[in-house]
Amino acid sequence: MELRQLRYFVTVVEEGGFTRAAERLRLAQPGLSAQIRQLERELGQPLLDRSGRAVRPTEVGHAVLPYARAALAAVEGVRQTAEEYTGLLRGRVAIGLVPGTLAHPFDLAGLLAAFHRAHPGVEVTLTEDVSDRMLAAVRGGALDLAVAGVAQEDPPPGVAWEVVMDEPLVVAAVPGHPLMAGHPEARAVAPAALDGHRLIGLPHGTGLRALLDRLCAGAGFRPHIAFEAATPDALARLAAR
Repeated sequence: MELRQLRYFVTVVEEGGFTRAAERLRLAQPGLSAQIRQLERELGQPLLDRSGRAVRPTEVGHAVLPYARAALAAVEGVRQTAEEYTGLLRGRVAIGLVPGTLAHPFDLAGLLAAFHRAHPGVEVTLTEDVSDRMLAAVRGGALDLAVAGVAQEDPPPGVAWEVVMDEPLVVAAVPGHPLMAGHPEARAVAPAALDGHRLIGLPHGTGLRALLDRLCAGAGFRPHIAFEAATPDALARLAAR
């Protein structure tokens, strides 16, 4: 078993096929396929399901994947540690963001720019996705860290977190809406008051949607989601119209 074979296997899984994986690795597709089959013969188990349009890991492949990523990460750690003694930090950091994060006053873009200026040898990649999938990617090793929205107070198994933004959940509606009528100033709205109203919310898999669903379930009803949008500011714009 060779490290490059593990890297090829991980890349095929991440790209969902041999063609895109070969392009990313800058290899000929037949050579890439041959290396994966050699790895499967050595392990005595098929690692990839090639029967569909997209290549997916088999049950064995799913079980092997975290160990393959860990082996590659360990080797990268050895290289980075040695290079740090030369004064130049190298490597790759994969970051996941909920949509709209870069527009927040927290200024994550500024932090990333400052980091890049300080460490030009580190490649930073950004991915936008819903929170549930990003947390799963952190647990699986595909992401190093994620800025995600969460509904629960305690992190799920395999994940540690720090709060960087803590904001209230609000109801936004046009003036004169029944929820706002007679209350020109902001006030607390009980979750039960949302029952019977058409709501605009974030999609399933986001922390805010999970919180909304949980609050409504606690009040004894299921929210009527008329529209979904990807970012909180998009929800506000839709509500205003």
